[in-house]
Amino acid sequence: MCLVFVCDEDERVIARQPAAGACPYCGGMVQAMDVESQWRFCFLPLYFKTKRKYYCSLCARRLVIQ
Repeated sequence: MCLVFVCDEDERVIARQPAAGACPYCGGMVQAMDVESQWRFCFLPLYFKTKRKYYCSLCARRLVIQ
């Protein structure tokens, strides 16, 4: 007997907007992106969360706000 578990994580960008400040690595403009993440197990949603992530628009690094 063989059991196959199907787990999937889906991330989708909801909105993008410019954020205050500059990238500490290259000096580029910072973008704030609202990302919706969803975990599914056998097509049933288990976890749903919206996060705001910050990226540099020039060097494409993810920035962490401290």
